Amino acid sequence: MVYSCERGTPFWVYVGTLLLFIHFHSVTVRGAAIKQETGLDNGATVLNHTMNLVQRMETLLVMGNGSDVTLRVQTINTDEVKVIQVHSLVLTLQSDVFEELLLTRNSSAVVLRETPDCAAVFDKFVRYLYCGDISVRLDQAISLHKLASKYHVWGLQQGLTQYMTQHLSSDSPTGHVIGWYSYALQIGDMALRDSCLQYLSWNLSSVLQSTEWGSISDDLLLSLLQRSDLILQSELELYEALEAWISQNQPVSKTVESALRAVRYGMIPPQHLFRLQKQSPLMLKYYESIRDLLFLAFQFHSASPIQLAKYFDVNCSIFTPRNYLSSTWGSAWVINNPTRDDRSFSFQTQLGPSSHDSSKRVTWNALFSPRWLPLSARSTFTELGAMQPTRTEGGRPRIIITPATSSPDFAGVSFQKTVIVMARQQGKVVVRHVYNFHQSTEEAGDFLVDADLQRRASEYLIDSSLYLHIIIKPLYHTLLVARK
Repeated sequence: MVYSCERGTPFWVYVGTLLLFIHFHSVTVRGAAIKQETGLDNGATVLNHTMNLVQRMETLLVMGNGSDVTLRVQTINTDEVKVIQVHSLVLTLQSDVFEELLLTRNSSAVVLRETPDCAAVFDKFVRYLYCGDISVRLDQAISLHKLASKYHVWGLQQGLTQYMTQHLSSDSPTGHVIGWYSYALQIGDMALRDSCLQYLSWNLSSVLQSTEWGSISDDLLLSLLQRSDLILQSELELYEALEAWISQNQPVSKTVESALRAVRYGMIPPQHLFRLQKQSPLMLKYYESIRDLLFLAFQFHSASPIQLAKYFDVNCSIFTPRNYLSSTWGSAWVINNPTRDDRSFSFQTQLGPSSHDSSKRVTWNALFSPRWLPLSARSTFTELGAMQPTRTEGGRPRIIITPATSSPDFAGVSFQKTVIVMARQQGKVVVRHVYNFHQSTEEAGDFLVDADLQRRASEYLIDSSLYLHIIIKPLYHTLLVARK
């Protein structure tokens, strides 16, 4: 008979205990703690000693008592071998891959070949199979995810995917989001890929200033440059970051030309375009590749939008702003104690990105209400024409943004309003959500629909305040088609 480390305790007792543990683990992985067993008499109480069980399972792994299998984890292309004494019952209950390996083995030893990064965390992985918990660092997430996927430990795989999604904003010496994006693309995890891409797009200004920017792949760079939802200070900031990336990575000419042609030169003021033409080594070298775009940008800045729209398609990307944080296009708005009462705020933006409109300003009124009725259920104007909110306890947070006045200059221009909600994650202020609505609607219907602003610890609040940034994006429209 095989005995455990505790004198006189037969190993079959540990087998029974193990089965209890597996049952406990399968329940807690689903996120539900055991409070009361079904079928217990009224008033019965469950005594929960699962932590003691976890400690005993960990001791069983460390001491190797009753082990019937030896895992020899060999690092590929090296002589390094890690030996781990395990119990076949644990492995087969947790992984069908291990079950198949153990059924077809010819001896008590099983040889596993792993890459260096996976071999380095294999003992952590095995400990999870015994104890159901694991400590993870940012640089270990991919390796552990690979092991969980390879050995079909689906609960761990899903937990690691969630971990990566929730730790995109964490600080790391060399960055990790771009690496996680590439990994998600490689394994076909579209949810993780989209989460990484959204984080990079919404927090691009901070990414451009980080060491991680230099490690971005050609494909990811070109994918980002095509997007209109990038949040950054200005298009000039993007061009300068692109120039630094090209200098560091030295991509092929085709990639450079594609990247340069994705820059929206019409969004860069002409004085900066003149400077780039004379002082940017990158633009001097590839000037012929983008000459037509620069010429179009200067035309855009020199003529009125209405005149330009007669002859050019002003709906193309070169004339479409991204989400610029510059004060020219919007303003930050910090709302203290957002559940208290209604707030209003006024700010100005430039009429449009064309230099022809550089001296024209639009004044905007923003109204925030923590409890707001739909448009159809409220009275909007008083006799004096002032906006009057109708509040109700059953309402939800709303924001309304309207121009203070109308003007003939608005002809041919519509305004997309973007409201950015900031949050603190892992100690860093990042973009938590982005809401877009068009000129034809004065409010965002889904604004903060899932937010609980009553909780001081709400993920939408920073120090009990709501941090917003409002951006106005002028969009030009083609008015007439030029005669042929």
